[in-house]
Amino acid sequence: MSTPETMVTRKAAARIPTAFSEFQLYFYESPDNKEHLALVRGVVQGKRGILVRVHSECFTGDVLGSRRCDCGEQLQLALRRIAAAGSGVVIYLRQEGRGIGLLDKLRAYNLQDQGYDTVDANLMLGHEADEREYSIAARILEDLGVESIRLLTNNPHKIESLAEMGIQVEARIPLQAQVHPENAPYLLAKARRLHHLFSLEELEDAAAGQQPLTTRLMEEIQQALHVAEEHRRRTGRPYVTLSYAQSLDGSIADRPGRPLSLSGSQSLAMTHALRAAHDAILVGIGTVLADNPRLNVRLVEGRDPQPVIVDSRLRFPAYSNLLRNCRTPWIAASSGADSERQQALEEMGAKVLMLPSQNGWVDLTALLEKLGEQGVDSLMVEGGAQIITSFLSFRLVDQIVLTIAPLLVGGLRVVDNFGGYLRSFPRLKNLSYQRLGEDLVLRGEPDWRD
Repeated sequence: MSTPETMVTRKAAARIPTAFSEFQLYFYESPDNKEHLALVRGVVQGKRGILVRVHSECFTGDVLGSRRCDCGEQLQLALRRIAAAGSGVVIYLRQEGRGIGLLDKLRAYNLQDQGYDTVDANLMLGHEADEREYSIAARILEDLGVESIRLLTNNPHKIESLAEMGIQVEARIPLQAQVHPENAPYLLAKARRLHHLFSLEELEDAAAGQQPLTTRLMEEIQQALHVAEEHRRRTGRPYVTLSYAQSLDGSIADRPGRPLSLSGSQSLAMTHALRAAHDAILVGIGTVLADNPRLNVRLVEGRDPQPVIVDSRLRFPAYSNLLRNCRTPWIAASSGADSERQQALEEMGAKVLMLPSQNGWVDLTALLEKLGEQGVDSLMVEGGAQIITSFLSFRLVDQIVLTIAPLLVGGLRVVDNFGGYLRSFPRLKNLSYQRLGEDLVLRGEPDWRD
């Protein structure tokens, strides 16, 4: 509990189950007669490097989902990241409208609709550009016993204010919400006039009605990937996205070893955007031998992911296009693979990872742990059939992005390979769908039910 010097008094706490995780909600009284809150996940007392979001109330964004600002989305992103980390705090301060209250905030909205930016609108109503202050947040963190924090924010003033009040801020973790024409002018004003840390180029494009190549579904996928670093910290392995295309009857190929082009141009571009959003991309040696893929990003702007090939017996061919990429492949092999072949591949530029075997195949759990040690936060798994089956069977998938093409093939189907693993079939939760051209793309998270 607090003392008079801390300016806050903890009055009550209760368990709050949410869509993200279970939290404890703390209620605080303070001299400003406002009801400030702290949403706490896990053990934070006496801990260092705790993820913290200091969030100022925004009824229109947090409750109504208004697209005039990024507040509601930032709150959701913070809750998602803290849930993934296993511990953290969201402090909810009653500072509506950067401290001016809901009534004047609505008046400021009307001024913004007349062409004034968010800063000028506040000034015209007789307020400061930003009237928020963070002493209550500092006292709440002290009451919770947090030793040091990693602050989820784009606001440098918030970092400086907390530091001045004795809070040790180890790092700033950016919160990048979706940018679109409705909120871009607001975000642009915050970047230019309040020095918030955003990409000005992206904001200027969106304010002009020009958005980067993206889709609604891609934005949701990227939001899910915001937890990747915390996922690796907590589990020791990357966040895994399983992505592949299939026909209406579930076929991914005409027959084993024979590639089949299924994705249309729009969904294929989304796949390349998905590659660019991940640190690494993984396929099996069968895909390399059948398709000779490049596994890079060509159809959209973005960086190439690190190619990872599962090849237990080191059958990787010298003619592979992957040896000609800027990022040469990492090849995961079983520990009993031929050492001379390993040396030859390494001389060609590949990096060979010798790993334990499981029933004659590379131990995928050990591979993910090795990738985590290499700093890989996010991994995209593209195939082929055996790799997809194995990742699903061993429950190593965190999200699935599936493209369904409108044709019947009668060929090789992934789910036919489950065999005795019938109980491993997952349902998908948090589903989203989008039509891209003639294809249907869905995104969901596996819900493993025994």
